[in-house]
Amino acid sequence: MQRRNFVKLSGVAAALQAVPSIGFSQTGETFRIGSLTPITGAGSPYGTGMQQAIRIAVDEINAAGGAGGRKLELFTEDSQTKPDAAVLAAKKLIEVNKVQAVLGTWASGVSLAVLPLTDAANIIQMNVSGAPTISTLDTKDLVWRFQATNDRFGIAFAEICKKYGFKRPATMAFNNASGLGNVEGFTRVWKQRGGNVVAHVTYEPNRPSYRSELQKILAAKPDVIVMGSYLPDTTIILREWFQSGAETKWVIPGWAANPDLIKALGAEVCEGIISVDTVSNEKSAAYAHFDAAYTKATGKPASTNIYASMTYDMVVSLGLAMEAAGPGASVAQINAKLRDVANPPGNAVGTFAEGKAQLAKKAKVNYEGASGKLDFDKFGDVTPDFGVYVIEKGQLVRRDVVSIAA
Repeated sequence: MQRRNFVKLSGVAAALQAVPSIGFSQTGETFRIGSLTPITGAGSPYGTGMQQAIRIAVDEINAAGGAGGRKLELFTEDSQTKPDAAVLAAKKLIEVNKVQAVLGTWASGVSLAVLPLTDAANIIQMNVSGAPTISTLDTKDLVWRFQATNDRFGIAFAEICKKYGFKRPATMAFNNASGLGNVEGFTRVWKQRGGNVVAHVTYEPNRPSYRSELQKILAAKPDVIVMGSYLPDTTIILREWFQSGAETKWVIPGWAANPDLIKALGAEVCEGIISVDTVSNEKSAAYAHFDAAYTKATGKPASTNIYASMTYDMVVSLGLAMEAAGPGASVAQINAKLRDVANPPGNAVGTFAEGKAQLAKKAKVNYEGASGKLDFDKFGDVTPDFGVYVIEKGQLVRRDVVSIAA
């Protein structure tokens, strides 16, 4: 840790110790949650809404009398969508605020950087990151993923390319676990089905131009380019592609091909781009409940931030696990209850209050969340459906929903 950061962290600790008026219990009557969302950086279009969703769920649980005999206490930090900044923020949450769960990490590099800290502290981590390696590095089963893995995004890309009749795909990937996970998942499934990927480029971040990488890809004459990318690099790549005059289609993850991309490049450049993102559990009672609360709190419908419902579900499922574990339960005992309250069998519930009432009757509950059904596999991962959006006249228009087998 840099000396400047250490001094800053020490100052925060000293300040908290010196201000008893904050009123935070040090004796365990509350369960402490750390929100570590991307308020700034590449994930900033989503981070504030994610943090707001966590706050909504915390308030709902506390209004229902708490979970497992305890109220929830929320601490918030900005990951800045940067692993080094996220590590510093996580240290503060763990060492100063004494949180028992860190929720809401976005970007695989951030979640992977924070994972050793949460594992070492034996606390729960819940994320919306996609890197497949998160599953295998989670040796203590303390990590829960509410977003599809990048590998599963890649499987969805392959389904979509087949469905839309593409024959000569090429791939471009940002050189990190997320970007490579997308295209590797796609390539594996595409080749298993007898297809060929005509070219691939892995590119480095923070470059002012990607013309040379584009030239290599376009020289192979693909009919579609499948991306593993973020918004800043995608913006540069598509601008340079449009300037080249080349004609090809694009399949891009939704966190990169979103309204901010259209705003940056304009409708003409973005026309026809296929954006792929998971879809929320839109027909569920949980989604209707969350959508109303989110709209009231932010003035925007839940559909404007796909990650907000995921972070809301993190808190609700955690609260139900606390309730199922009972008063005084340890973090390990609470963690062990997460699959019990989110996976079938059990009475389907769409809110914490409903679940708490069922648990009071000694019934088994199955929380079907706002973001998805949340049936966690052995790695703590979920498999949502995927929406296929085509950018038409500056608008993202959903044309299809694709289900995959994990």
